[in-house]
Amino acid sequence: MRSAYSVETVRTAERELMARLPEGALMQRAAAGLAAACADLLGRVYGSRVVLLVGSGDNGGDALYAGARLARRGAGVTAVLLAPERAHAGGLAALRRAGGRVVSAGGAEGAGAGAQGVEGLVERADLVVDGIVGIGGKGGLRPDAVPLAAAAERSRGAVVAVDLPSGVDADTGEVRGVAVRADLTVTFGTHKPGLLIDPAREYAGSVRLVDIGLELPAEPELEALQHADVARLLPVPRAESDKYRRGVVGIAAGSARYPGAAVLAVAGALRGGAGAVRYVGPAGDAVLTRFPETLVSDQGPKHAGRVQAWVVGPGAGDDAATVGEVLAADVPVLVDADGLRLAEAGVVRARRAPTLMTPHAGEAAALLGVDREEVEGGRLAAVRELAGRYGATVLLKGSTTLVASSEGGVVRVNPTGTSWLATAGSGDVLSGLAGSLLAAGLSAVDAGSVGAYVHGLAGRLAADGAPVGAHDVAEAVPGAWRNVLG
Repeated sequence: MRSAYSVETVRTAERELMARLPEGALMQRAAAGLAAACADLLGRVYGSRVVLLVGSGDNGGDALYAGARLARRGAGVTAVLLAPERAHAGGLAALRRAGGRVVSAGGAEGAGAGAQGVEGLVERADLVVDGIVGIGGKGGLRPDAVPLAAAAERSRGAVVAVDLPSGVDADTGEVRGVAVRADLTVTFGTHKPGLLIDPAREYAGSVRLVDIGLELPAEPELEALQHADVARLLPVPRAESDKYRRGVVGIAAGSARYPGAAVLAVAGALRGGAGAVRYVGPAGDAVLTRFPETLVSDQGPKHAGRVQAWVVGPGAGDDAATVGEVLAADVPVLVDADGLRLAEAGVVRARRAPTLMTPHAGEAAALLGVDREEVEGGRLAAVRELAGRYGATVLLKGSTTLVASSEGGVVRVNPTGTSWLATAGSGDVLSGLAGSLLAAGLSAVDAGSVGAYVHGLAGRLAADGAPVGAHDVAEAVPGAWRNVLG
């Protein structure tokens, strides 16, 4: 499990550790890890040109001490100070002793090289280290730092962020203004939520975690499942299992206009671990033609037979009656697509059995009464707000898929996926897959996060760098399942 903690939690852990260590020891640990990551990225340290962008915070000190280590190995290191009078004194002294050069953002220290000269220095560097703003920064970069961030983006060399890219919000993943775009982020002690959530995740590049000895609480702000976690949760039949013991999932989906949504939801459900799939709706002929093993009924959800979970909404059009009938059932229900629009908030909140809602950003925005851009820019806040408002578990789909419980606590972020999954019908496959996991006995949070993980992995396997259709993703689910179980 990969975990991420809030800035406040990290700061508390750092203070407690620093109280037990000699002065400056914690910063030296961070600087050593940062310097090692920079050296790995450079390959050849001796003779390389390294530019440090140094603000007034502790991460500026980390950058200076790391720069000193690189200078002692023969790199030509220049520190560009955005606030010379407030730069970390110990780090500055260490860099100078190692032979490093220091300039101010407005020109050479004590001279007048000018801002353009500094920007050129950044552009010509083999490596740029972003130590402008620490994890406590809010909002985008200050105006004096913007030209340096632009020069770093134009640089021919790699950009390494210290702890997280300057200008992104560590706690939320929001980017409100200009921020540094890094090729690598070296973060200390633990991941920060912003490193795992878009849009900030896009700015972080690859992330390397350096252990500095922090003692953190058991419950993080955010967690991301890994293969081993998913393998423990995937339902595997035992010798005595039959189709009913494995769980039966009901699919109430499709319409005369959108029969394909029913077919794709059933496709995902058949590969999701349940023992049987019951389909209810007007697309029965299309479903049976493709999947004759499906149990089809035209009598409505109440008369479809026993199920352990329902999926309702994909391609349902304006069939509010079916959505209401499914929500009245005393079993777990996954609500997607048109079902999200048709489900009344009060009815969802009143349910005793678990509810899993799976909106994309546009659907979430409509439910919250805000613009889509607000949801995409603040995914963590949006998923928590929706979960609380509906009293349901919410899986917010997108470039970063998040799963939040109505009870609060840890939010899960999905680490798998590919941009090729942004294709019509992909969400229908996910609905069937996650609904099948609900029927197999997983909790709403586990069904959502495991379903998203396997679906994202299936998307990667199906695409392999090329366009795919939703049916390709469904066909790749067994391969993803095997990949997880190893």
